[in-house]
Amino acid sequence: MVGKNNVLPNAHYEKNHHAYIRTWFNQPARHQARRLARQAKAAAIFPRPVAGLLRPVVKPPTQRYNFKIRKGRGFTPAELKKAGVPMKLARTVGIAVDKRRRNKNEQSLAVNVDRIKEFKSKLVVFPKAGKKAKKGDATREQLANVAQNTHKDIIPLPKKNTTVVVRKISEEEKKKSAFTTLRNRHINKKLAPKRAKKAALAAANKKDE
Repeated sequence: MVGKNNVLPNAHYEKNHHAYIRTWFNQPARHQARRLARQAKAAAIFPRPVAGLLRPVVKPPTQRYNFKIRKGRGFTPAELKKAGVPMKLARTVGIAVDKRRRNKNEQSLAVNVDRIKEFKSKLVVFPKAGKKAKKGDATREQLANVAQNTHKDIIPLPKKNTTVVVRKISEEEKKKSAFTTLRNRHINKKLAPKRAKKAALAAANKKDE
């Protein structure tokens, strides 16, 4: 029995739940279509690597992501120069170039220079069709058994070592205080001009005596 101001009963007990289920029966066909598309792309760009251009190793910005590494847009002119690759040549042999990026430290510069050198050691340059082979082009013997690089990355990104070494804290370290050390360093830096001035006046007075 419905009361004075109660909600009218509106229970649907025979709702067709199957009408709200989204099916995905075309998954095997899509899997096959993607595989065939990858094969067709690889055949079209042969003998170039399927992954495209060689990209540098960079760190994302901001404190939240700067501990990770990823592929960047391109190598800097400094990295190419140190690796011995001219900028104009780099773009023709599959090395990406980015003039806007800057190297902030020697570690990242060395990592990307080694990456370019490793790529150069494995590089096989095909001579242009209908033209004589230039210096640096591959010979016929080298071209006979050339395999296309079909990996996701031409050169995989280096894996960071995340192992943590655990050791006991020494007695000397227990006695030291990081707060006291930093505080004394801050005070010494702040009072250095006054102390130098005081020492100079004391030396002058002693000289006059």
